[in-house]
Amino acid sequence: MLIISQNASNYGIPLPSDAIYRINLAWINNIQEFEELLKKHKNHKIFLDLPINRVKPPNNKYSLNDISQILKSYNNIKYFAISNVNSSKDLEHYIQFVPNNIILVPKIESPEGIGNVSEIVQAIPGQKKILMLDHDDLFSALTKLNESPDKFKDYINELVEFCKENNTILLRTIGVIFSDEEKRITEYMN
Repeated sequence: MLIISQNASNYGIPLPSDAIYRINLAWINNIQEFEELLKKHKNHKIFLDLPINRVKPPNNKYSLNDISQILKSYNNIKYFAISNVNSSKDLEHYIQFVPNNIILVPKIESPEGIGNVSEIVQAIPGQKKILMLDHDDLFSALTKLNESPDKFKDYINELVEFCKENNTILLRTIGVIFSDEEKRITEYMN
């Protein structure tokens, strides 16, 4: 799977036809902007990322009610990532709410989430099991818990091994885009 952030399209970087276009709602100012992106990228599969309990900027907030009709109306939305999943209980509401044709992707961002990864994967509906690892937030969680930074690699290795042994896809960040020119206006930058 090759998933490319919406931020790449802000700079005119062409997306391969087989790439999955990731829309992180933290970076979307309003529902109209969200729908414009969906229409613009109607030929790509969409990986929707809903930030839950996000405190770092940007921090635009959308409820499931705000996006429910969109989830039903755009059949190119294929994946729905949920932030800060620490247990299967964190998925319950989304399992009920998100249409069955969309694959739920729990984002693992803490030692607790890694410790409960087996129950989390078992709770994902359907045959295809996908997790997303947020390296930065995992490291931040370790420091907040006063755990040794040396444990960071151990947690990642534990998650990688679990996924290999349990036929689970693990999505990880590979690089980012840096620029000296911000092309968007968001709640924290103007």
